[in-house]
Amino acid sequence: MRDELLGIAVRDRDWVVVGSTPQAMLDAGFLAVGRDFPVFLHPQTHEEYALARSERKTRPGYHGFSFHAAPDVTLEQDLARRDLTINAIARAADGTLIDPYGGQHDLAARVLRHVSPAFAEDPVRILRVARFVARFDGFSVAPETLALMRGMVDSGEVDHLVPERVWQELARGLMERCPSRMFELLRECGALQRLLPEVARLWGVPQRAEHHPEVDTGVHLMMVLDMSARLDAPLTVRYACLGHDLGKGNTPAELLPRHIGHEQRSVALLRALNERLRVPTDCRELADVVAREHGNVHRSGEFGAAALVRLLERCDAFRKPARFDEVLLACECDARGRLGFEDTPYAPSPRLAAALAAARAVDTAQIAAAAAARGERGPAVGTAIQRQRIEAVGAALGIATGPVD
Repeated sequence: MRDELLGIAVRDRDWVVVGSTPQAMLDAGFLAVGRDFPVFLHPQTHEEYALARSERKTRPGYHGFSFHAAPDVTLEQDLARRDLTINAIARAADGTLIDPYGGQHDLAARVLRHVSPAFAEDPVRILRVARFVARFDGFSVAPETLALMRGMVDSGEVDHLVPERVWQELARGLMERCPSRMFELLRECGALQRLLPEVARLWGVPQRAEHHPEVDTGVHLMMVLDMSARLDAPLTVRYACLGHDLGKGNTPAELLPRHIGHEQRSVALLRALNERLRVPTDCRELADVVAREHGNVHRSGEFGAAALVRLLERCDAFRKPARFDEVLLACECDARGRLGFEDTPYAPSPRLAAALAAARAVDTAQIAAAAAARGERGPAVGTAIQRQRIEAVGAALGIATGPVD
């Protein structure tokens, strides 16, 4: 109902069934799919139908609930367990809106407000509210809801979140229209410091003003994430943007504001974060390359052909050209996620794309066969291929070839 009332296209509908039982649903041809509580799929439409239920907190964390689903549970009782008032609106079969907790009023006021104190029993709701802030333009969090979220952090409830659920909500939030708002709200309530301390420590860390007019590393990161949304980047790219500068939070004071060596520190922090949140492989791999090489991609306009080929090799661009396109997109988000650079074209992208195209046009099989005919094996073949790629890149871009490794 929420999206319909906001004028947003409705992608799916959830149904609440009052006055029924699991057996009655099965007898009517519905397919049971709920593991923890009675949820069924309609035999024709495959939409979800859930029996009206109430819940009770039994232990800390996301899974610490017992559910009661029975014919005597009312719709109002079911709606009472929802997280936000805007998510506690239903439409009856005759079209009447059922809104016992003021969701329509909060939609009009663009406020995210908890339904009841039971909100504090489920730490996932902190992440959901942060995600909704990132999705819906102009919405704010009610002061009393923000206070409740802070209390959940202070009480340690947020520490019981399982990694898979943190990643699920983080990934969905990264794909929203304004992902920076999610992280800013998590930071405001204290959850970011508990869930993503590597990200939280970036605020207040200075950068060189001549390269970063926004100066603050945390502010820069938020601009990069919003640029990734503006450029409609996939999740892999958005996650790489999130992790590209983590090492700046660990820069020794004597190296500020230059952040010498932050790339390798970012790689190490990312690996620990990936393990902790069980991040999918495609996101891990792209983030690793971007964290390690984004500075070199930015500076690649100064490189000769040999240095460009070595950069392409380190990025595994010859084997994974599509992933290299994502590397370039993440680097573009980084470059344009700076104050005053939002609309500046990113020159390294077309140049490196042209370099890769020229290098990939080299017939490696022919070179390997010629090397074999000369009695060359192993590293010698690789050197011959690299030499031809360097010459091809130099010719295509009109630049010096330089030495071959």
